[in-house]
Amino acid sequence: MSNPHDQPTYTRDGRAVSRAVALALAPVIVPQSRELRESIPVLPEAPAPWRGSAGPRGDDTPVRLLVLGDSTAAGVGVDHARLGLGGQLAEALSEATARRVLWRASGRSGATARDLIARHLRPALREKTTVVFLTVGANDALAVRSARGFRRDVGHIVDKVFAAHPDAVLLMSSLPAFFRFRGLPEPLRSTLYRHSQALEHEARELIDAHPRAHMSPPPPPYAEGFFAVDDFHPSALGYRDWAQFAVADALESPVGALLREA
Repeated sequence: MSNPHDQPTYTRDGRAVSRAVALALAPVIVPQSRELRESIPVLPEAPAPWRGSAGPRGDDTPVRLLVLGDSTAAGVGVDHARLGLGGQLAEALSEATARRVLWRASGRSGATARDLIARHLRPALREKTTVVFLTVGANDALAVRSARGFRRDVGHIVDKVFAAHPDAVLLMSSLPAFFRFRGLPEPLRSTLYRHSQALEHEARELIDAHPRAHMSPPPPPYAEGFFAVDDFHPSALGYRDWAQFAVADALESPVGALLREA
């Protein structure tokens, strides 16, 4: 995939005022957001079961992958969970490592980091897990959560993951590239992207400081057909591209060797 040359960047000062900018523009962007929710199709979560496998049978030590997060963990945009993020990550990881991957997903559409902590984190960590893929932050940005609060919540998730599974590897997705969501009107699009970058910056500092964790870089430009019919969630093609990008990047990252052995 190509580098995201079209990626806007914000200075530290720009990220720091992102929430204030969003609140100042509330009289404009709140009606825009309301109109958008009323106009776009509401897609369901993928039908259960949110678990499966990929790769050769007979592997005595399969990778045990947990995908934890929001609507993307829940497979919104596809009609079968194996075509969503969990199934596609398992396929990409198995293909890259020649290992069997047993995957499962936990979360719900609309979940924030705080929601994951309150409703999903503890039960999700009860099963044996060697790799966690965390996909969260889009709804925190939409809710104009503070960057400090988001960092605190992500830190709590990271702490609980490694308390339950000290030898696991944790991968976190970058936040969505909202500036490429052409279905979002301005100034909602740029305001949402600016604030998402403030949240991502805080999470990235925290994740980068952990020796067994890695956060994906900003994604490359989305291919034709990346989005589902709502122009917001990925399609099966979008989930596949995302998974392949995330796995390839993680294997080349400082946790790549750990990931191959997970």
